[in-house]
This record gives sequence, structure tokens and C-alpha cells, in this order.
Amino acid sequence: MVGVSMRKLSAFSGFQPYVFFTSLFFAFLFSLIWITKTQAQTTSREASVTLGFIPGEGAADLRQRGEELAKLIEKRTGVKVQTYVGTSYGDLIQKTAEKKVDFAFLSALSYVEAESRVSLKVLLKKVWDQGFYYSVLLVKANSGIRSAGDLKGKRIAFVDEKSASGYLYPRVMLKRLGIDPAKDFKQVVYSGSHDHSVHLLKIGSVDAIAVFSNDAKGKDSAWTQHKGPFRDVRVVWSSAAIPNDPLCVRSDFYDRNPKLTHDLMFGLIEMNEDPVVGAEVKRLLGVKSLMTATSSQYEPVREMSREMSRASSEQEKK
Repeated sequence: MVGVSMRKLSAFSGFQPYVFFTSLFFAFLFSLIWITKTQAQTTSREASVTLGFIPGEGAADLRQRGEELAKLIEKRTGVKVQTYVGTSYGDLIQKTAEKKVDFAFLSALSYVEAESRVSLKVLLKKVWDQGFYYSVLLVKANSGIRSAGDLKGKRIAFVDEKSASGYLYPRVMLKRLGIDPAKDFKQVVYSGSHDHSVHLLKIGSVDAIAVFSNDAKGKDSAWTQHKGPFRDVRVVWSSAAIPNDPLCVRSDFYDRNPKLTHDLMFGLIEMNEDPVVGAEVKRLLGVKSLMTATSSQYEPVREMSREMSRASSEQEKK
């Protein structure tokens, strides 16, 4: 009896370390899962992100509006937002590629250009009247310029080489007409913003400007939005529809922070539709609404960019 009892005790004693370490392992595992879950739940409250803007309008005003928007986003979602206004379209692309900007409101073309340097996901797009807008060429109504073909030998202002409405679309059209800005214009100016292009035409520094318009007839364009009477200008050309400016997030940021990204994305949509703060959000963003968007919607811009690249390559070979 004593021998049997000792053998049972010996077997049980050998079993104790296994039970102890197994229990310890599962306790550690459950603790790790709980900590991870807690961190995931608090990410949107603790994280700080940087939201970038292209310098399409006056930088000082845009910076102020961005800061006001950041406060509204934080109040709604708990996401702390820093803002950055690019010194140029290219500068914002550079800062995004350097991971100094996490989310960015880009132009349609700067998004397409950025794709070659940094992986991005399209989240939303701005909506003015519709989900698209136009490029128009404007001249003074009392000028002798009646068509785009009459612009040879004249002075023209583009916005930025990475602006779809302020450069790419009119530039491709001019190329199709056989007009080369490098040779056929008296002067080419890159104004840096649509409002500055409007200013240049108003004071007579240029003869024509390429700017955005919410309609193909140019009645709701950068000119009229900056207090220029429509009767004072003539629209000599308007483009095909261009998909509106997208809000993008770096893909690597999204992969690490999917919940935070969706909190900010849907927070913006909800605020835009909110009866209390909706009007203020619309004013700060300069839009009527926001809608979800996808990368494929920007394929027409990619095709225009490719056409531009082909034309440039052919020019270099001559």
C-alpha cells in the first residue's frame, strides 16, 4: 500500500510543472490579446495624424480653414489632426512620399502623379455640383481672342504642372491643335493657384488663364467664385469631365491603422451631413458634399497624363 501510494504521489508530482507552465502560457496569451484589443479600441483617441492640402487657394486662408477643420474632426472622432498646406502641388506629393503627411486632399492629376512615388488608397472625393468638374480657358470678353487657336503669340497662365484643370487638360488640347506652349506663346506663367490666375487676368498681366469650372459653360468657375463678373470673360474652350479632387491615405498607414482611417473617413462624411456642423464643414472644405471614391475613377486622368508623356517623348526625339 505504501509503495502504491508513493508511486501515485510521484506521478502526480511530475505532472505539476506541466500544469503550471501551461497555465502560465495561457494566462500570458489572454493578457496579450486583452492588451491588443484595448489598444485597438483606443487608437482613434490617442493617435495623431497629418492632413495635407494642395495650395489651390490662398495659403493663409487655407491654413486657417484647415486648422478649424482639424478641431472639428478631433471633436467628432477623437483623432488628433495636424494640418499641412503644400508650398506647391509637388511639395505635398513629396511630403506624402516622405511619410510626413498621412492623409491628403490632392488634385486629380497630383494623385495620379503621386502614384508613381507612394502607394495611396482613395477614400473620398469632393463634390461641388456633381462628382466631376471641368477645365476652361478664359479670356477677357473685350479681347479679340475667339477660340483656343487664337492664343498663339499670347500670354497664358497655368496653375501648376500637376493641376488637371489648371494645366494637363488644356495642355493636351493645345498640343492636339498643334500649339506648343514652349514655342507658340509670348509668355507662360505658372501662378501656383487658381485664385492667383484669376488675379493675373483681372489686372491684365496675361491674356488667358486655364482654371477649374463646375460647369462646362464656365458660369461657376474660379473667375466667378473670386468675384469676377461672368460678362467680363469669354470661354474659348472647356474640357471633358474631370473626376473631383480625392482624399487619399498612404497605403502603409492604412494597413497599420484601418480603424483610425475609417473613423476619420466616415467622421468627415457624417459631419458634412450633420444639421449642426454640416454648413461649417462645407465652408471649410469649399464643397457641397463628400462621397466615397475609388482609384479606377481616375483612369481618364491617367490616360490624359499618358498622352502628355507620349507627346513630350516625341518632341524630345525631334
